[in-house]
Amino acid sequence: MRTTIAVLVVAATVAASCVVPSALAGGTKAAKAAKAASAPTGDLRAYMHGIGAVSDAQGVTTVFFSSSGLPPRGAGRDRNWTHDVYVARWTPQQPKLDRPRVFISRPEAQEPVSVAQNDTGRVMVSFEDGWNTPNEVSQRYGVYTADLKDVKPYPNDVLSGGHSGHVAAVGSRFVVFYSNDWVNGGGVDNLGTGNGVYVKTYDADGALLQAIDVAPRVREWWPMIAASPIRALLVWQQYVSGETYARLKVATLDPSTGALSEPRVIADRLLYYTYAAAYVPSIDRFVVVATTDKGKGFAQLIDANGQTTATLDCMPASVREAGIAVIGERAFAPSQDGRLLHLKLAPASIELAGTQASPIAWTYTGSVGLVRSPTQLHWVATSPKGLQEADFDLKAANVKAPDAKDLCRG
Repeated sequence: MRTTIAVLVVAATVAASCVVPSALAGGTKAAKAAKAASAPTGDLRAYMHGIGAVSDAQGVTTVFFSSSGLPPRGAGRDRNWTHDVYVARWTPQQPKLDRPRVFISRPEAQEPVSVAQNDTGRVMVSFEDGWNTPNEVSQRYGVYTADLKDVKPYPNDVLSGGHSGHVAAVGSRFVVFYSNDWVNGGGVDNLGTGNGVYVKTYDADGALLQAIDVAPRVREWWPMIAASPIRALLVWQQYVSGETYARLKVATLDPSTGALSEPRVIADRLLYYTYAAAYVPSIDRFVVVATTDKGKGFAQLIDANGQTTATLDCMPASVREAGIAVIGERAFAPSQDGRLLHLKLAPASIELAGTQASPIAWTYTGSVGLVRSPTQLHWVATSPKGLQEADFDLKAANVKAPDAKDLCRG
């Protein structure tokens, strides 16, 4: 991918908004110097960026991720990004993922990959693509069967010039939430902002059903999405003129009618890009996890009408582009200080129930939690060194109660 403004927008600030593996842990001075010389520099997303997973009726999970080779090599000599899309299979009986293989490979970069599976088992794969486009990038997609046979294979344009898109599935329909265009100036390091967020819905064959303007031609961008059986939750950020923070906005969409709830601000001071969302079937709510520009995490529950039904105002800061894993009435999310947060949910309440240390360092390049059992999670994280995998035993004996600082009481 060309080194565009859209790609560079958070490169200078990510170190302040996430945990990055240390390159100098242990060893002699010579070993430390060697490690320092070979340590990845610059934007770590040039190595890997984007990860998602879908599961079939037999319980086999397919993990998709974007990587510049395996092991990742980073940007090319011309500084362009070179990601391909890889897949790897996993079942709860396996200690780790199977050996990954390339799924989509073209010149330039196909990243960050986003995936969704509809109620018929079909899979949509979507990402920003730098290959063979009249614009800097295009948001593209492909549709496949559960075993990844072609239905409407890549490359298909969501929009030439579109970017930052993510996909979800509501019933049999696919929903792609994406941004378009760019406005120079403002935002992170004065690099600019997107110029609106938009939705397109598709049927199970990948045919376009509807195009919907969510926030057209305004300085709002970085669209994230989660899906229930009947609604999609749309989450994005809004530029605040002259400030170094954004506002966090949400709306819900009924893809069967195209009806959109009134978009609204749910947080006035967001740390740019640091938010995620998931659906919690057991309580029929969406959970949004995010972080303020002051480094304080928070969470909200959103109902099908786009209204907040519960708020947790303080918790440890969350990690940019980290997934949220859901087991029953619990949600789990990585924190910037190297832990996994345990959230206890009810339709009208959120509680930080505990935390536990992570054996892998979180980065801002993407991670996903896979459910091994009601008491075990297998987390897969992207990094400059390749995939990092770890198990979390969620039993009470392994979980530490939140302290006063975690709850903003000390």
